[in-house]
Amino acid sequence: MTTDSTRVDPVELRDHVMRLYEDLARGPGGGFPIEAGRPLAERLGYPPAELDLVPAGAVESFAGAGYHLDLAAPDAGDSVLDLGSGSGTDSFIAAGRVGPEGRVLGIDMTPAQVEKARALAREGGFAPCEFREGSIEEPGLEPVSFDCVISNGAVNLSPRKTSVFASAALALRAGGRLAMSDIVTEHRLPGEVSRDPSLWAAGVGGAMRGEDLRGAIESAGLRVEEWRTNGVHRSLSDGAGEAVSALGLTGVSLLAVKP
Repeated sequence: MTTDSTRVDPVELRDHVMRLYEDLARGPGGGFPIEAGRPLAERLGYPPAELDLVPAGAVESFAGAGYHLDLAAPDAGDSVLDLGSGSGTDSFIAAGRVGPEGRVLGIDMTPAQVEKARALAREGGFAPCEFREGSIEEPGLEPVSFDCVISNGAVNLSPRKTSVFASAALALRAGGRLAMSDIVTEHRLPGEVSRDPSLWAAGVGGAMRGEDLRGAIESAGLRVEEWRTNGVHRSLSDGAGEAVSALGLTGVSLLAVKP
């Protein structure tokens, strides 16, 4: 599988993903095709005490692939970029760690998710947090302006993965780190899977093989330093569930550093 897949129509994919994540922003249920909410976050390793500090409305719309904030290790005063920030669970946790002297910027392409995250930030007094509508491939940010880039389950929704990693590397200062979680596959994806927008939105159709993901990150100039497996990816939809079983999909969390 190539790192930038052209086997799915990008416009159709964007529309499909945005519709699903708009539904997720409105609350649990609604036919969202994969696990979501606090039970998922806790199963993936998020400490309950940490989730208690996040607005409940953000956690109910959480649909990540793993826990990596321990790898990201945001510290007081750090600038953190969250690519595919959704309703803000990871951004809010990072904000608590960087404190009032730090900065957290979340980028997401779904207006409903951005609006929800902004409202929750205002209501909860999360001053370091800012949320913008935009693409994770071309976020349009000042180069070398962040200490840390995080992303959770968003890269595999992009058909232009090399652009995502190039943008992350460009945004990072020297010594900065990329910490992310996503879904990888053991086997190459057949065409009927990689062309199906609904399977992309379920975190299946755009999944890369683990070695391809590592190679794409290193090609962007980052050095992978930690890599761990999060267990078998689960899905609520029948079609996606069959693909998960057949293709050996699993979640991974990783840390990469910019030399």
